[in-house]
Amino acid sequence: MELKTLGLIHTSATLIPVFQQLCQQYLPGITIFNIVDDSLVKNIIAKNGEVGTSIYKRVADYVASAEDAGADYVLVTCSSIGAAVEAAAEKVSIPVLRVDQPMADLAVQAGKRVGVIATLQTTLEPTSDLVKRRAVLANKEIELTAKLCEGAFDALMSGDTARHDTLVANALRELSKQVDVILLAQASMARVVDTLSSEDKKVPIVASPPNAIQYIANSQ
Repeated sequence: MELKTLGLIHTSATLIPVFQQLCQQYLPGITIFNIVDDSLVKNIIAKNGEVGTSIYKRVADYVASAEDAGADYVLVTCSSIGAAVEAAAEKVSIPVLRVDQPMADLAVQAGKRVGVIATLQTTLEPTSDLVKRRAVLANKEIELTAKLCEGAFDALMSGDTARHDTLVANALRELSKQVDVILLAQASMARVVDTLSSEDKKVPIVASPPNAIQYIANSQ
């Protein structure tokens, strides 16, 4: 497939520059456009993590809109709405990728003991479920450990990035003693990895944005 235009669907505007930089690095010359709706995750949080029918409909509408706008490929950058993304993909004629799938596949191949870490329960559960399903598809037996960084998301939303980063870093250090590979369920956590010492990074720690963009680049 010759990729000319990539449509990116986000639930946070903060991810636009992250993916813009990655696209420049791995998909030079590709036209990209962004669709952002930060109310999606807020609605899911308000309903205690439930991805209801209205979320499925809205995600499907955004994916269809991206196709109508000329996208050859759609990437949805939020893990919390992964199930809705998979459902939406069946309704359009272009490839649609949930951001955490390539990361999950990589982790399943990396080791038996897989750790998933998140700052939101609404992200932790869908990503953990995806890893289990991708392991079944790969015919691999895994042991999954899911860890929630309590308080980190609230700290980030209140502007206390230092507390967020400290909580995530401490959780990564602890989890690295228990597993063979760690998945970051949220892209906002990736920068914390760069602050860890080589001694703290005892196992591979993978983030979804670079893996997703590299996956798309390799699929051309």
